[in-house]
Amino acid sequence: MTADETPCPPIRLLLVDDHPMLRDGIAALVDRETDMEVVGEAANGTDAIAMFEALAPDVTLMDVQMPGLSGIGAIEAIMQASPEARILVLTTYPGDAQALRAIRAGAAGYLLKNCIRKDLLDAIRSLHSGGRAMSAEVAHTLAAHSLNDHLTPRELSVLKLVAEGHPNKQIAWKLELSMDTIKAHLKSAFAKLGVDDRTHAVTIARRRGYIDP
Repeated sequence: MTADETPCPPIRLLLVDDHPMLRDGIAALVDRETDMEVVGEAANGTDAIAMFEALAPDVTLMDVQMPGLSGIGAIEAIMQASPEARILVLTTYPGDAQALRAIRAGAAGYLLKNCIRKDLLDAIRSLHSGGRAMSAEVAHTLAAHSLNDHLTPRELSVLKLVAEGHPNKQIAWKLELSMDTIKAHLKSAFAKLGVDDRTHAVTIARRRGYIDP
């Protein structure tokens, strides 16, 4: 750099995660870099929205599973107010349904937390320059299920109640539907998930991100 050149300002980061140790670990990783800095931290979706409005960060690192307003809800709110926002999702779960929700909400990147040390810094720089970033495992999962039919909202409602341990009769009562309708929704969900029983359906639905772990 010559004397006449002005150094580029560092990439300003907002960290959003309900685990302080993870935020500390990312902050320590970023602190060693000269081209980025952490300007704020939040522990839930509601605080993330307020912090984003106050700080206008260049890149926001967003967890998905948080108490109160989820990361998906926060992404939707931030993108509605600031369509140019660059948001990188950091998650433990590679499920394709959850990844699709985040991408549709406006996230520009989706990174598994076990890839943070290896891929995070490059992902931040990619998003800041207008690119995208996605963990290979997530990309593979999305590709594997890209041609599959996704669960409808009603099928998802039924499966969530199954996961909570409710029998079909109680699910029908809660959703104000007939037993035959509940059975039809379950049959359709089983076919889409490639399973034959309720227990396996819940397991696969959780793995793919349809149901929170």
